[in-house]
Amino acid sequence: MSGDTNAVQGGRRISAHAVCAAIRDDIVSGAYQPGSRLTEELLARRYGVSRVPVREALRTLESEGFVTTRRHAGACVAQPSEREAADLLDIRALLEPLGAARAAQRRTEAHLKVLRGLVRLGRERAQGGQLGELRPLGDWFHETLAQASGSPSLAALLVQLRRKTAWVYAAAPGARSAPPEGAARPDPAARAVESWAEHGALVDAVARGDADRARALAAAHTERALSEYRLRRPIPVRTSKHSVNTASGRN
Repeated sequence: MSGDTNAVQGGRRISAHAVCAAIRDDIVSGAYQPGSRLTEELLARRYGVSRVPVREALRTLESEGFVTTRRHAGACVAQPSEREAADLLDIRALLEPLGAARAAQRRTEAHLKVLRGLVRLGRERAQGGQLGELRPLGDWFHETLAQASGSPSLAALLVQLRRKTAWVYAAAPGARSAPPEGAARPDPAARAVESWAEHGALVDAVARGDADRARALAAAHTERALSEYRLRRPIPVRTSKHSVNTASGRN
């Protein structure tokens, strides 16, 4: 194996970028819990690559805030504090409306075509009760909307914020627990239909080039979404224990 950042798997080269994406996906999904050690040897075995692309992937994930490096412990999955987790929501609430306004000013017809197609699919799936298919469609929708802003830096920030929000609030212990006593229990199916209707209205504003309307709709949509995160996804608590993930295959 050469010393570059690519690995060979099944006769094809696997880039450090692909390894990074795979590790990030496993962190976000909860396969690696906050505080878990991430050893190069185990990761290389898990993803079928050499330690070189793994090492670079860990550096990238550290710069993104998903991984921390500790003395005598090596690389570990980061453990956001309560304040850091809350800040993610506040920053996202500020930036997503900005991205929508920029998209209304700078979107291309190609962006609109993809956004409209995703809204159509999302509405069909939501109305048909196929809720399990909505998350990847939603991620694709928001990533396309971010790209339509015409600002690579803003788009990258928005995508990273959504990933980190999903990680912090979905990977927390008890994230799927019932809401507090006396709190309204949201109807997932009804909320999904409503959410994709909001997506459709947002795309209409973007298509018209109405930046103010796009900003307002995005702000309202984001506020509703993030208030639901606060309701049903507890903020993770730091712990002092570090476990080693020894999984040998993708989940």
